[in-house]
Amino acid sequence: MADQQARPGEDKRPTEIPVIRWEEPPEGPVLILLDQTRLPSEEVELVCTDASALVEAIASLSVRGAPVLGIAGAYGVALAAARGFDVDDAAEALEGARPTAVNLSVGVRRALAAHREALAATGDPTAAATAALAAARALHQEDAEASARMAAHGLALLDELMPGGGHRVLTHCNTGSLVSGGEGTAFAVALAAHRTGRLRRLWVDETRPLLQGARLTAYEAARSGMAYTLLTDSAAGSLFAAGEVDAVLVGADRIAADGSVANKVGSYPLAVLARYHHVPFIVVAPVTTVDPATPDGASIEVEQRPGFEVTEIVTPHASVAGGGGGVPLAPLGTQAYNPAFDVTPPELVTAIVTEEGTVSPVTPEALAALCATDRTAPAPGG
Repeated sequence: MADQQARPGEDKRPTEIPVIRWEEPPEGPVLILLDQTRLPSEEVELVCTDASALVEAIASLSVRGAPVLGIAGAYGVALAAARGFDVDDAAEALEGARPTAVNLSVGVRRALAAHREALAATGDPTAAATAALAAARALHQEDAEASARMAAHGLALLDELMPGGGHRVLTHCNTGSLVSGGEGTAFAVALAAHRTGRLRRLWVDETRPLLQGARLTAYEAARSGMAYTLLTDSAAGSLFAAGEVDAVLVGADRIAADGSVANKVGSYPLAVLARYHHVPFIVVAPVTTVDPATPDGASIEVEQRPGFEVTEIVTPHASVAGGGGGVPLAPLGTQAYNPAFDVTPPELVTAIVTEEGTVSPVTPEALAALCATDRTAPAPGG
């Protein structure tokens, strides 16, 4: 079969352009994002001068992925403060931009708390803006460190479950450096296996309807020199049946207190397939993705995306005729069911890997203990 082969000696970061960065030109501070809707054909940056621009970038998926959404949310609060906008209004708008990804609200609230504390202590808006920016930068750095620790824990788990290496791993959506302050979550585990010579094949689901796997994960895998093969989402079953999958690695946008996992739509069917074929289904996510305030999967708000994402496709340089700006794939007026996420129950999850360690089997008690450990840990540098 035609696929991408590993290229020994090549191990670059998936992109040399930072996914998100803060800059302070003479005209005022800005937040600069790599526009992920333009990948892989173009590496184009977006410049956000206020929180509303960032909200639009989040809603349009120009910036996406749970960990980096938390970072973006924190920087958005800092941007509103530095630019003299109403910080509370900005925080509310940012939190509502994508309701399922809990990391977004975690980042927003962390920077907002730092801003309020500094403002109460000093009465100085400039000092409060500086505090919010410091909180965002700290979160950015912590996420990079967490990514490296998740990769180590995840690789250790793969080696425990499948001694001897030669791992053939199936992944869904995109979970690499494009969604992180570091090298990602699930993808970072596969990348660690590649670097140590233990990855035989990375199977990449295309991830309909927005093709994050085809556009973004394949992009990251190619630039990292990994052996990978792209498949349509509907081909995963035949891949399992052929015995070609040793483990499934996915990320998460929210993990409920009972261990239910909300992730990109299409993850739940993979978990069902994995259980039937006795293949480990492993979720890799930072502790901030675990939401103790959400008791179970039924309590997770699942974002519903516009129907045109299913009925049309946007391709660079193509003529457009659809209502959403894309090439129509279905007759005009076709209704579409388009949830952004689905929820996998904990009994189908082999393990949840975090920067603080691995939970297996997945139980409410084990998750609560892990989160308690994280909350009592000293802050980085403290």
